[in-house]
Amino acid sequence: MPVLIARRLDEALDELAAHPDTTVLAGGTDLMVELNFGRARPARVLAVDRIDELRQSAGGSRVRLGAAVTYARLLRDGAGSRALEEAARTVGSPQIRGAGTVGGNLGTCSPAGDTLPVLAALDAVVVLRSARGERRVPFAEFMTGPKRSVRRSDELIVAAEWDDAGPAQTFVKVGTRNAMVIAVASLAMVIDRARRRVGIALGSCGPTILRAPDAERFVRVLCDEAGWDRPLRLSEAERTELGRLVSAAARPIDDVRGTSAYRRHVLGVIAGRALARLGAA
Repeated sequence: MPVLIARRLDEALDELAAHPDTTVLAGGTDLMVELNFGRARPARVLAVDRIDELRQSAGGSRVRLGAAVTYARLLRDGAGSRALEEAARTVGSPQIRGAGTVGGNLGTCSPAGDTLPVLAALDAVVVLRSARGERRVPFAEFMTGPKRSVRRSDELIVAAEWDDAGPAQTFVKVGTRNAMVIAVASLAMVIDRARRRVGIALGSCGPTILRAPDAERFVRVLCDEAGWDRPLRLSEAERTELGRLVSAAARPIDDVRGTSAYRRHVLGVIAGRALARLGAA
């Protein structure tokens, strides 16, 4: 199994163009599990974690996060998204956070990927590049199924981008224990007060990361009534209704980590908690 360590982006893109069966390796926290269990046998491997361009980030009104930025660095230097930092904190162990990358989360494209609901709620764009040029794909169009995406075999995920949404954003994850756990259910909520936009995305409760459009409309109405620049004071009835709308958006299954009924219940509870957390932000 040949392994190429790319140090320049053009070198990596040429490899993918010449050998479309190449498997991309970033931190290896997903790929090594597949190798150890015999579920993957790559013909060729391309390591991209030493490419400088993929390790760059930029803040400001438009945030850009390089695909090879690790969770540990994201926590140390900031991500331009409070919710993304909260999600990164829940990923694995310190060793996993030191190796795993946001680009790897996008590449694996698991519905349980911790950073993916945040990128969905932020309306992020996934930047893909090949020797033929660059594509910018809205996150809503990127993920097509469990561990499936629109990324072509000759394309490399180079970054994720989004508009700075301000401080009113959060990520909540429920698992079978408090650390080193795959999500039973997760939720990201963003209230972009400047743009008067609400994003609510659900993880580990469907074949892809799901949005909750009825719940988003409900929160927008609450913000319209209260004033977008003022704190939200939620009644118990409003909290219950938000939970019902979020639960209705889910498409969960029964598996070893939880039942579909439990996932719907959990989503309803954490939706109310997330909005209460953001009400004064």
